[in-house]
Amino acid sequence: MLGAAALGMGAGFLTWLFGNLANLLVGTGAWVPYDPAAALIRPEEVWPGLPEAALIAGCRVLPALVLFTGGFFGAKLWLRWCGSTSGLATARDLSALLPKESAAKAIGLRPSLKGTRPKDVAPDDRGVLLGTLKPGRAEVRSSWEDVLLAIMAPRSGKTSGLAIPAILRAPGPVLLTSNKAANDAFTATATARAEVGTVWTLDPQQIAHAPREMWWDILADAHDLAGARRLAGHFVTASVDESSAGDFWSTAAANTLTALFLAAATDGRPITDVLAWLASPADRTPVDLLHDAGLNAVAAQLQGTVAGAVETRDGIYETARQYASCLLDPEIAAWVTPPRRSEKIAEFRPDAFATRRDTLFLLSKDGGGSASAIIAAAADAVMRAAVIQAERDGGRLDPCLLAILDEAANVCKIQDLPDLYSHLGSRGVIPVTILQSYRQGVRVWGESGMDALWSAATVKLIGSGIDDADFADKLSRLVGDHDVRTVSVSTSESGKSTSVSMRQERVLPADAIRALQKGSALLLATGIRPALLDLKPWYKEPDAARHGAASAAATAGITERALAKGPRPPRPRTRRMTLFSFSGRCRRTPRTRPSRSLRPLESSCPPLLPTVPACWVTPRSSVVAASGGSPPPSCPYESMTPCSPLT
Repeated sequence: MLGAAALGMGAGFLTWLFGNLANLLVGTGAWVPYDPAAALIRPEEVWPGLPEAALIAGCRVLPALVLFTGGFFGAKLWLRWCGSTSGLATARDLSALLPKESAAKAIGLRPSLKGTRPKDVAPDDRGVLLGTLKPGRAEVRSSWEDVLLAIMAPRSGKTSGLAIPAILRAPGPVLLTSNKAANDAFTATATARAEVGTVWTLDPQQIAHAPREMWWDILADAHDLAGARRLAGHFVTASVDESSAGDFWSTAAANTLTALFLAAATDGRPITDVLAWLASPADRTPVDLLHDAGLNAVAAQLQGTVAGAVETRDGIYETARQYASCLLDPEIAAWVTPPRRSEKIAEFRPDAFATRRDTLFLLSKDGGGSASAIIAAAADAVMRAAVIQAERDGGRLDPCLLAILDEAANVCKIQDLPDLYSHLGSRGVIPVTILQSYRQGVRVWGESGMDALWSAATVKLIGSGIDDADFADKLSRLVGDHDVRTVSVSTSESGKSTSVSMRQERVLPADAIRALQKGSALLLATGIRPALLDLKPWYKEPDAARHGAASAAATAGITERALAKGPRPPRPRTRRMTLFSFSGRCRRTPRTRPSRSLRPLESSCPPLLPTVPACWVTPRSSVVAASGGSPPPSCPYESMTPCSPLT
């Protein structure tokens, strides 16, 4: 009722005002005293001398336009400042992440922007685009010292709405880890990033089917004990979960790998030599190399492992062999070993990468036998090289390195990533770790490690598809409660009575968090109330057509290269036939693969058997059976038929 009354009063005032103005311009010129009701209901009586066209324009059209325009912009401002969900952040609460303040902060964090006015800072120089405030269209960006953690289910927009836009807009070097190539971040960004710098692709398992045009010295940082230990840790973490990483065999195998990596690095040997040493524990070469390098304590520890109980030594070495098993594949090992002199393959150097606008794509499959240890080691080496370069530049890297760790729990398991989060942002290294669920992080880093990662991340994005009830309830509690006004009306013999009370309820219950729409995200930023964002997928940007065409062309190239390789030829099927001769002792001499029709009847042959001058084949063979002879007694194979020897 009050709203209708206010609308009527406003319409009456506008009709009276515009009617008088029209009368001054084209009518008698007399100013009618204020009477909004009469002006709204009977304008032709209030201004009898006003032409009909002027009467309609001044008393009907113009007031309606003003009311509509005012209502539209008023509602827009109200929604922008107050939000659609009570208790969540408004634009005022989120001002530190909005364009004006984010530009000012970027000037303070990046020396290259010093002297630039905030309004002149390009949008992509302000920070990593997170989305737009919901409702509204204000862009929300994290700063160049924030470290990000995104937990989003598959198909929730984590790649199209977060990873790809961040890569396309990054002003500095970019690192991406992924287990996909076609129709993903790799194909959507490779062409655009090639326009601003060199694109490096480390693809040991041929996900993109790209030719090997680079190699990386995986032992470059293993010349000291700390670097060798970190490298060994990547191989251990890639093979076992956090719950098994600290047992005796894992620890002993990690120490052995550390010593062997250190021995190979100090002598300038490739990592494939480590495989040979693992296959021969008695080989003294690594011990001698460590002594020659002055690493006597490490050499003594390795010698102690080799000289220990055979069962223990073999168990340790077998565990280490399993951890380094991906290097058995020559196609994988070729990416991390020096090429032949005749091969013109560029060497990737992490220290040079940190100073350019290059892009590094790290691709690996997940699961057993994957090259995820190499991917994690490469990502770790790049981020550490960037930190060293930042120290040389006065404390911060400018422009910042953006590290998109997509599928981090599958292909990039850096064991101490939660600890790195505490200082990477202050060095200008911006990690964006993307997980599919909170429990996925617990599987890799354990409960305490995942809690540390969650706490260290200054910006957290929660996407749709959160099916973990405990985690959804935790988020609901973090978002908090808000006051809800409750009106109660009661009726009695004396009449109606109305009472108003306040109660608290969750701003976002757990079921509302689970039901977040695709393309939206809950933002939890340090020192700011939680907010709802709309992601900005790359395919809705103005240059989407260009990037889409480049992505389609890159995907077609992957398909073409995959088809060019062709399927592996099938193994030739040979006739299953096994020849047996018996002379003194029962023994089997296979000519081809043994037939499945031969089934052992006893565990072993008797010590002595009579000599049988004939060969024996299965009845299924096409050999014409010869007469004479009989199977020796207690022969461990049944269904034997005597025949003439094959020639």
